[in-house]
Amino acid sequence: MASNQLEKVLGVQFRNRELLDHALVHRSFANEQGWSPSASYERLEYLGDAVLELAISEELYRRCPDLTEGELTKDRAALVCGEALARLARKSDLGNFILLGKGEEASGGRQRDSILSAAFEALVAAVYLDRDYAEARRFVLRIMAQEIEEILLGNMSNENPKSCLQEHVQGQGLLAPSYRVVSSEGPDHGPQFTVEVLVEDKVIGVGHGGSKAGAERTAAEEA
Repeated sequence: MASNQLEKVLGVQFRNRELLDHALVHRSFANEQGWSPSASYERLEYLGDAVLELAISEELYRRCPDLTEGELTKDRAALVCGEALARLARKSDLGNFILLGKGEEASGGRQRDSILSAAFEALVAAVYLDRDYAEARRFVLRIMAQEIEEILLGNMSNENPKSCLQEHVQGQGLLAPSYRVVSSEGPDHGPQFTVEVLVEDKVIGVGHGGSKAGAERTAAEEA
């Protein structure tokens, strides 16, 4: 069974396998089967969101005694936002286990961030209901260990300027920004890149950095 494979991937063994199966049912599949809306993972998603936020809030509060409320909130938001949870779901290949309706399947639902993040939250709730909060917390901290460490080390930005710029630009109905390397100077062991960021062929920012990614970031900050 698919749920057996997923248990191995996640490192969790369920006492009540029906909870795991329930966490994998998308509304589109339930509709096709003529099931009630409550047969989908949406109620579990609601509960899992709360369990996940509590587990992450508790961990950040314990490990970051010097951070303010605002800083803790930003760090938590970076860890539990839809995009971050979708990345975690992809690492576990969760998309291949979700039961989707034919239309949702055909439209690429298995790779849609909103579906992946919701299924991940439902999975957290399933662990919580199958065991208890302590076990759900251990599961969350284990599967999110790398992301938590990156946040604590400051390697994961809460306010990525490229993401902020893209959101701002597309919010105005424009195409997403693109980046163009203008020049690369200096020795191989210490190059200096100059990058332009463009929106619909118009340069709106220029950045410099020791890597293309760094130059793109500073270009987005300037824009």
